[in-house]
Amino acid sequence: MVKLIKIYKNFNIIKQHKRSIILIGNFDGLHLGHQKLFRLAKNFKKKYSLNIGVLTFEPMPKMFFNNKLSNFRISNQKQKINSLKKHNVDFVIIKKFDKKFSKIKSTNFIKNILVSKLQAKFVFVSNNFRFGNRREGDVKQLIKYEKIFNYKIVKPKPLSKNKKIISSSLIRNLLMKGKIKKANEFLNREWSIEGMVKKGRQLGKKIGFPTANIDIKDYIIAKTGVYAVKVKKYGTNKFIRGIANLGYRPTFNQKKILLEVHLFNFSKNLYNKYLTVNFLKFIRKEKKFKNINELKKQIKIDISKAKK
Repeated sequence: MVKLIKIYKNFNIIKQHKRSIILIGNFDGLHLGHQKLFRLAKNFKKKYSLNIGVLTFEPMPKMFFNNKLSNFRISNQKQKINSLKKHNVDFVIIKKFDKKFSKIKSTNFIKNILVSKLQAKFVFVSNNFRFGNRREGDVKQLIKYEKIFNYKIVKPKPLSKNKKIISSSLIRNLLMKGKIKKANEFLNREWSIEGMVKKGRQLGKKIGFPTANIDIKDYIIAKTGVYAVKVKKYGTNKFIRGIANLGYRPTFNQKKILLEVHLFNFSKNLYNKYLTVNFLKFIRKEKKFKNINELKKQIKIDISKAKK
């Protein structure tokens, strides 16, 4: 049974959630490196009989400061919360990251939020964690105040594989290169996009390959092209295999990035259904075809590769 998590939109937490273990970060993708952190927090929870809380930000600070980063996320907020449920987290604070919060002095963040509001006992952060106005606060400053305010900073060594630190940035990079299997390995699961099926131009249906069209919103744009996928509807656990095109449909002069999914041996209506699309392998990059027949021929080849 998946545990319930208390969600806060501010720092006014209930008494039983004060004096907890607090993990601070974006935790985008909740990859193997993050999972190592949560396993350690679980040990602390057991040892000291404390709750585990997560402090995260919406939007991610990087997206707030750079409005050109419209496609950046590995996971949406719903996926993040669902992942946290699996890691013994008792509560999550999703703080709105806005201009006012970005201007907070680092000392005020420590005194007024970590100490006064949360009364944190252990604070888990990465080595490169920065906070406060103009990123003035760092881990050294947090450690400096440990004894004064009676909390303890925990900064575990990052997880490395093949001399590369596993990070959200590394995984975004792998996705943009179409290295889906390696990204899935570092995520410890299949990367997925969630979204509502919207009615499109029905071009797939006209050529014999009906598709469910999903707006990818602010997800990272993985390498455009064709992927083997598996898909499930919200509220079910049954996956259906299929093939997906992530891109601009150059044959049809599409301007907006779109995820189109064709499901194998499936003919039901999916409009306005919320789907999860798991990416299994990259098949080929997107290309413009001379005519529809050429495209149809290629789709058949893609389907046979996706089924292998």
